[in-house]
Amino acid sequence: MKTAYLMKTALAGAALLLFAGCIKNDVPYPVVELQITDVRGEGFTVGKVDLGNRQVTLQLDEQTDIRNVRIDAVTLDAQIHSVALDKEELLGKVQTSQPLTGTFDLRTPRYVTLSLYQDYDWTITAEQTIERRFTVEGQIGATAFDTENRIATATVGKATDRTALTVTELKLGPADITAYSPTLEELSGSNFETVRFVDVTCHGRTEQWTLHVIPTEESVSLRQADAWTRVIWLYGEGIAGSTMGFSYRKAGDEAWTRIASDDADSPVEVSGGSFTLRLQAEPQTTYEVKAFCGEEESAVRTLTTEEERQLPNCDLETWSKPKNPWLPFASDAAGNAIDPFWGTGNNGATVISSSDNLTTPVTDLHPGATGQYAARLESRYVVIKLAAGNLFTGEFVGIRSLSHGIVNFGRPFTLRPTALRLWVKYTCGKIDNAKDIGSLPVGESLQVGDYDTGSIYVALGTWTKEEYGYGKDHELFGTDDCPVSIDTREASTFFDPEGKDVVGYGVQYFHEDVAEWRQITIPIDYRGVTDRRPTHIIVVCSASRLGDYFTGSRNSRMWVDDIELLYD
Repeated sequence: MKTAYLMKTALAGAALLLFAGCIKNDVPYPVVELQITDVRGEGFTVGKVDLGNRQVTLQLDEQTDIRNVRIDAVTLDAQIHSVALDKEELLGKVQTSQPLTGTFDLRTPRYVTLSLYQDYDWTITAEQTIERRFTVEGQIGATAFDTENRIATATVGKATDRTALTVTELKLGPADITAYSPTLEELSGSNFETVRFVDVTCHGRTEQWTLHVIPTEESVSLRQADAWTRVIWLYGEGIAGSTMGFSYRKAGDEAWTRIASDDADSPVEVSGGSFTLRLQAEPQTTYEVKAFCGEEESAVRTLTTEEERQLPNCDLETWSKPKNPWLPFASDAAGNAIDPFWGTGNNGATVISSSDNLTTPVTDLHPGATGQYAARLESRYVVIKLAAGNLFTGEFVGIRSLSHGIVNFGRPFTLRPTALRLWVKYTCGKIDNAKDIGSLPVGESLQVGDYDTGSIYVALGTWTKEEYGYGKDHELFGTDDCPVSIDTREASTFFDPEGKDVVGYGVQYFHEDVAEWRQITIPIDYRGVTDRRPTHIIVVCSASRLGDYFTGSRNSRMWVDDIELLYD
């Protein structure tokens, strides 16, 4: 009896184990995307939080020791997809692969993995700018700094006596906390026919810098000349303290026009031995230019300005409606596009209802208008989310899941306009749709009932489809003509005005009603760089600037007309 009982027990246990082994856990984990939204500590500010690439960039103060950066607090956020969970409770359960707070050496990036139901790899990097100066009396041009090898090189004229050279500035480390040996006073009057060495001490560490002063045959040079359409940017180098400037003439003319640094209200900007000028010019015209310093002149350089060109259908007079959506370009009888340049979200908005055109031609015109039509952009609730009325250079690609759209931004363009000018009206509604307000970009704290914001921006850049043309799940949508893909399912694809391939950018926001037509001008900022040439242009008008996040107001309207590029 005992043996039989034991056998029955063993068989039952085996059956139970076999049954348990067959049980499958088909309940999926909720998707909770973990984000770093802020970092606080001493001696830095947060320069940028890149949610798409999961990277935080800290801008260190000049006096901060990059080897000992103190982080006191890191703010986390959780984007919960499709599951109703308590965010605060979830954040309390987040695990990290590395400590988030403490004192860290940020000469190299710090990598940390945030883990809950999934793992999210984040990178914390540091950037630090230290202003360095080393100048000598009679210097020509600007000093060259090789920070990796700690070498500072100044240039003087060939006739300069380098055996007793006066040093006018010396700053190689952070202000107020750096000691030098020898000091500026001890270096001044020294022999610079050979290199001099300086010990630079801060944060308890000493680095040795090498100071070069080299002679040159040229006392003046035209270092750089960039010809745009109606502007020529000139950069020269000469002897500090001298009268410097530029001379120019149209090719074929005999007389030169001279612009000097000591002229009354001179447009020549001088910094030590460097000087610059923004010269007004005429399109498609050949000029001869040269720099001067005192009585000396540089070699003559010949350059030709670029053409002046406007965007196709910039007056918004050409529209077609081959099927349901209104299109801001012509179409043939079969509905094929003819020379499309502008795009809208109408193709997606009219999939369910043909009446849901967000951007349409209207005959409400601005004073002095010569055409028949303007464009009206209307934010509207479509299917299950808000769709912003928009107009952009590019093309509509398609929709996903009836509520997410994919568009390609950009059209080929290599000129460098200085501003965008257009006519606009705006009705500012209060936010009544905030489907994804929990996933708004860092720094946004909008709530339902706040006023909406319209936006118009222009960007020029060197984007490629290989880098910017992919949407969610690495699916390629971009083309050579329209390389920047915006996929509303993936926030990392949204346009970044601070991106590395942005050459120039300008934006105008509308926070209140513009009841009557108004002509506005949006300057384009080229970030102080004049020799980069764009490959594409992006212009975007939106009745709700956070439309990519399905956030805005059904009462927001924008009217635009006669979009014009300025070149002077």
